[in-house]
Amino acid sequence: MPPGKGPRPVPFLLQFLAAAYPSARVVLRYRTPFELLVATVLAAQCTDDRVNQVTPALFARYPGPKALAAASQEEVEEAVRPTGFYRNKARALRGIASCLLSRHGGQVPRRMEDLTALPGVGRKTAAILLGACFGTPALPVDTHVGRVSFRLGLTRSKDPSRIEEDLAAAVPEKNWWEFATRLGWHGRQVCVARLPRCGACGLSPVCPRNGVARSA
Repeated sequence: MPPGKGPRPVPFLLQFLAAAYPSARVVLRYRTPFELLVATVLAAQCTDDRVNQVTPALFARYPGPKALAAASQEEVEEAVRPTGFYRNKARALRGIASCLLSRHGGQVPRRMEDLTALPGVGRKTAAILLGACFGTPALPVDTHVGRVSFRLGLTRSKDPSRIEEDLAAAVPEKNWWEFATRLGWHGRQVCVARLPRCGACGLSPVCPRNGVARSA
């Protein structure tokens, strides 16, 4: 496509994603910010579907930080074992629960710096909490968002922190949460890691297909 021709990338992306994924949401099931925080920690190196199979019993047994902080390491390990890396995850969850009680009165904090100060909580997890539970503009960069952003030419980096910076500079702040959530859904359904469905992708007019075989 010649320079200056065709739709402007970011406005086109926002319009397309809003029309294609109007109901995009966090796939993890939760009822409270605490439950989403726990579920997001468990989702590291694990599928959302598997986490959703584990959390109903986990939340019934440990409905809040007080119950989780009082549990033994062995008890929590057994409860989260199916999600993988269960020792580290159990340790992180117990540490999070203790910190919520000692620093935040048992409540999940609403600031990025407070969330990322919790054990095992990085910017992606914090951003998910901020956007899904508190309505704060946030750009969680998971593997899907990172992959699609690179292929679209919105970033040249594979580092999540740099990708977040690039997206924050390109996308209006008021659209951050919806954009990241919808882009993630597009990555799960169309722009998948292997054999992306480029022929069926509505983003073709603005996509340079970086890193994608031309035959895809």
